Amino acid sequence: MRKLLVLSVLLTGVALFTGTPAKADVGCGCVKIGSPFVCSATVADCNQKVGGLCLAPCDYQPPKAKAHKKKKKQA
Repeated sequence: MRKLLVLSVLLTGVALFTGTPAKADVGCGCVKIGSPFVCSATVADCNQKVGGLCLAPCDYQPPKAKAHKKKKKQA
């Protein structure tokens, strides 16, 4: 029984510590009564900007920067 316990602990440790790190940032699932679920970067952003309550972690994706279009020169 002891060997089984030691083996299971070792296998669990190997599974937890040998994986590749997650690429996504962990954000805060912000909820406010009367508005949809929003994923914010931090708990402070949720409280200050949205005025909501952080309930669950979420996969935060920062907004992409918009590219400016250049006008063509007319000859």
